[in-house]
Amino acid sequence: MPRHSSSPVIVHPLDSHQALPAAVSSAPVEGRGGIKGAATGQDAVAEEVPVAMVYNGVSHAVMMASPSDLEDFALGFSLSEGILDRAEQLFDLDIQVTGDGVSVEMRIAGDRFTRLREQRRNLTGRTGCGLCGTESLAHAVRPIPSVPPWPVPVDAVVQAALAQLKEHQALQAQTGATHGAAWCDATGRILQAREDVGRHNALDKLIGARMRRYGADAFDDGFVLISSRASFEMVQKSACVGISCLVAVSAATALAIREARTANMTLIGFARPGRHVIYNRGDAPACEETSE
Repeated sequence: MPRHSSSPVIVHPLDSHQALPAAVSSAPVEGRGGIKGAATGQDAVAEEVPVAMVYNGVSHAVMMASPSDLEDFALGFSLSEGILDRAEQLFDLDIQVTGDGVSVEMRIAGDRFTRLREQRRNLTGRTGCGLCGTESLAHAVRPIPSVPPWPVPVDAVVQAALAQLKEHQALQAQTGATHGAAWCDATGRILQAREDVGRHNALDKLIGARMRRYGADAFDDGFVLISSRASFEMVQKSACVGISCLVAVSAATALAIREARTANMTLIGFARPGRHVIYNRGDAPACEETSE
């Protein structure tokens, strides 16, 4: 049964003044190693552009991201970073494309903007880092909320989700350069997925997409599968919106495990064909390898 009920929240962006750049472009390449002769041609490559998150006219963060699903990205980032408590606190969203990148202009509730200004962090997020530009050590690891209990998925469920992940990673199939984040139901069926050159961004896009469509019910009865490692930022972002279970195809960091235990979140890593590692099982901390 759902943990709570709410009407879906849909955020409608205003019209952009210019077309967004494509998420994939082509680049000339020259094949050498392992190829007879020096072959030349074109290769599909992932684009990444500076995306500024602007709240009530004030720029808060600039993230390097894939220029797709930016409405989802903006809402997901706002929620997972604690700027907004609820999707309804985002009133308007306008995407502005310039020669320097993309500016996502948002109008948010006055009390949230006041709080943001008091706790403001100037970030310059790069593909592999979610904390560049944080002003103080106190801001590096925010207090993490507890998440609702949810059954730990058995191996058959994890394997079912893994088997479908590639089908939902079109950008990765074209370029080999993007991460994916997918929402899976209790049987392991992938219901929704998003991609980005940055793993944090992919998760934010998924969060935004789910919240725009389902509101407070967005993360009932399921788990998130990510194509990257489980860093502490991924655990924090998940906990911030009430995700009870995070499954990663690579390892978890020690801080991520400690954060998951604090949040009572189920954390699973090394999700590969035939195996996975449970780092934390809800209220019962554990570290075990299983192929149940």
